[in-house]
Amino acid sequence: MIRTDMASESVARAGDARTGGVSSQVSIDERAQVKIERIHIFTDEAARVLGKPVGRYVTITLLDDALDAFSERAEFRARAIAAELGRLMDTHGRTLVAGLGNRDITPDAVGPLCADRIFATRHIKKLAPELDGGELNEVCAIQTGVLGQTGIEASDIVKAVCTSIGADSVIAVDALACAQAETLGRTIQLTDTGISPGSGVANSRKELSRRTLGADCVAVGIPTVIDYGEGEGAMMVTPRSIDALVRNGAEYVSAGINLALQPSLDYADLRSLV
Repeated sequence: MIRTDMASESVARAGDARTGGVSSQVSIDERAQVKIERIHIFTDEAARVLGKPVGRYVTITLLDDALDAFSERAEFRARAIAAELGRLMDTHGRTLVAGLGNRDITPDAVGPLCADRIFATRHIKKLAPELDGGELNEVCAIQTGVLGQTGIEASDIVKAVCTSIGADSVIAVDALACAQAETLGRTIQLTDTGISPGSGVANSRKELSRRTLGADCVAVGIPTVIDYGEGEGAMMVTPRSIDALVRNGAEYVSAGINLALQPSLDYADLRSLV
């Protein structure tokens, strides 16, 4: 069976097999030139059929180019991501941003590259309050690495830090797998269900969710590989432009997170700070 982390693909694939319990809404952001599909899975039966947990999923699809291309619409797209994050979580509490994945493997480097560009403020609020002015929300950022590098499950690292700082919310950023070529390199998925790192490439680790972390967990991901073929000939395929895709995709996601968590600062200010 071809795997996918994308809820939009699972819903489309299920077709008439869906038994209700799913709502879907599609809108177009003309300034950002993106399609936004909001899916809500709200029954256990629908979750079973689709293979996705109950919760809300948002797929942002670029309409006129792909993530590997520079776009003058970058700010509008970052603002679209920020707006969807605001619908999925409380962006005013203490937030931990966790970059999941292995930065030494390009298709898996979305999380670490994103974490590099998060505007962390916890130290400013604690050690230099005169620079804060009361306008900054408290944000921390970590890179978990992967089990093979650290010997520790990413979820255990996030849980420990989350408990230590008393995080209200966690944003987990990771690379995803998809099943359709038109999804690869053109989409960003957000969900309030959390994430099981590696599930799309048959290497599922312990999940990050409210159940395991004790804090709200929103997952943000970009599909960087596609499942191709079945049986002994099955492969995970990535585009030729994977370097630019991952770099630009992480830029979009980090900018969107920064805008969502620091509404008192504008896009240009946040870019200069990271």
